[in-house]
Amino acid sequence: MARSMLMSMSMLHLCFFILLGILTRTSHAVHDKCAACKAVAEELEIGLSRERPRNHLDMRHRLDSKGQREGKLIDYTVSELRVVELLDGLCEKMEDYTLKKDTSTHEWIKVNSWDNLTNKQEARAYSKDISSYCGRLLEDTEDELAELIKKGSVKVGGVSKVLCQDLSKHCSQTSVSHAAEVDDDENDEEL
Repeated sequence: MARSMLMSMSMLHLCFFILLGILTRTSHAVHDKCAACKAVAEELEIGLSRERPRNHLDMRHRLDSKGQREGKLIDYTVSELRVVELLDGLCEKMEDYTLKKDTSTHEWIKVNSWDNLTNKQEARAYSKDISSYCGRLLEDTEDELAELIKKGSVKVGGVSKVLCQDLSKHCSQTSVSHAAEVDDDENDEEL
């Protein structure tokens, strides 16, 4: 009896450490959350830029006693359907991204052809990391992000600020504004 109890306790400890290892691995998989958030924001911006103007959603399907249609006519831009269409599948699209490591920087890039990569296994692991990061990010910010999309506060060119600074706080204001200043300086040099 004591032996089986000892065996059960050992199995319980083993399961606990395996679970702890899995949770620790996924929670630290993306080290630069700001860069990863910007990549997710970039993919959401692609979705926003590809949106076509849509008609209002006609929810007037019932007839009253006089034969008049009852229900609402909802503007597509403020509809829940638009939010679902923008966010649905976003994290699966992040599996097309991998981490590009240079000597001093790490950047998430969209992969056009996995065949051109030297270390495909590592690249695929990074793509799974950013995809799971995206899931956690949306889980934490989805309600607020959905409301901002419906209000029209999320526009092409501003997704990164809204998602990465305002909602998730994964990017500080100074790091984003500094990056914008560096981009501006580079653009000035080209002129």
